[in-house]
Amino acid sequence: MIRAALIATHMLLVAGMASAQDSHAHHHPQPQQAPAKVTDPHAGHTMPALTADPHAGHTIPAPTADPHAGHTMPAPTADPHAEHTMPAPAADPHAGHVMSAPRVDPPVAGPSAAALSGPAHAADLYFNPADMAKSRAVIAHENGAMPTTALFIDKLEYSAGDGPDHGAWEVQGWTGGDINRLWLKTDGEFDLNDGVEAAGVELLYSRAVAPFWDVQAGLRQDYSRDSSDPTSLVLAVQGLAPYWWETSASVYVSTKGDVTAELEAEYDQRITQKLIVQPVIGVSLSAQDIPERQIGSGLSSIEAGLRLRYEIRKEFAPYVGVDWSRAFGQTRDWREASGSDASETRFVVGIKAWL
Repeated sequence: MIRAALIATHMLLVAGMASAQDSHAHHHPQPQQAPAKVTDPHAGHTMPALTADPHAGHTIPAPTADPHAGHTMPAPTADPHAEHTMPAPAADPHAGHVMSAPRVDPPVAGPSAAALSGPAHAADLYFNPADMAKSRAVIAHENGAMPTTALFIDKLEYSAGDGPDHGAWEVQGWTGGDINRLWLKTDGEFDLNDGVEAAGVELLYSRAVAPFWDVQAGLRQDYSRDSSDPTSLVLAVQGLAPYWWETSASVYVSTKGDVTAELEAEYDQRITQKLIVQPVIGVSLSAQDIPERQIGSGLSSIEAGLRLRYEIRKEFAPYVGVDWSRAFGQTRDWREASGSDASETRFVVGIKAWL
């Protein structure tokens, strides 16, 4: 192709030159002479070889069939929110409010030296200090140190279940002030036909050592049909533990040298203002075996109960519940040898009151 273009260009150049000579000859007659030979500008050039077609012999692939040919486009889905009206934005409830500056508490300073320079009681400056001391003693006695008395029937119930039916009681009361009190406690079991089976009485001095906590010390006298009746020294702590658990821990040292301990905790969970569920758990421990009382060393027994009571009044509430107890170690062996069960489940009904 390049070569043909070059030849065509050469022929056009030659024809143009010949036409120009004829025109000059017609207008300016000259003596005839042989025309000069025109030199080919491409004379001696070598035409490059034609480049081979890189796609020669290739077969054009047939067009791929349309995978969606014959498919029908689904109708557009209706807009579920068409014709819906967007709610107007809610008014900002705090619009126009001015934020108050944060409160800065003033520095707390102690009393000045002048405030502590006078007498402890300002009335002593104007009246006889001895007379004022007597007046303050009367006021303290009538208002702050006036003795009071209370009696609590924590448990008066009858139970039925494993073993023979029997009743039980726990009663405690105190007299005194807010700091120093004298406590009287008693507990035991009884049979409706045979009377009292076992009982104990404690007389304790109590002193408040912290908010909601008292330390107690005194004596306990036990009574039982089937064993000796020991007298024991009592050291106890009683109070309100975190999460409103009423707790008590007592250690007993008998005149025979036997050392035992009892831990008890209970909690009032109110369902309504009058309906209350009370879980109770107690643990008994002993430092040595006490065969005459069928108490083994270590963990001797565990008791757990659940009572549902209804306060007809704050001072009087009947209840129903269930108790479970289990003996361990040597205590279990002695109970089984005497014909009793090591584990018991009993249903109870009783009353709780206070005066």
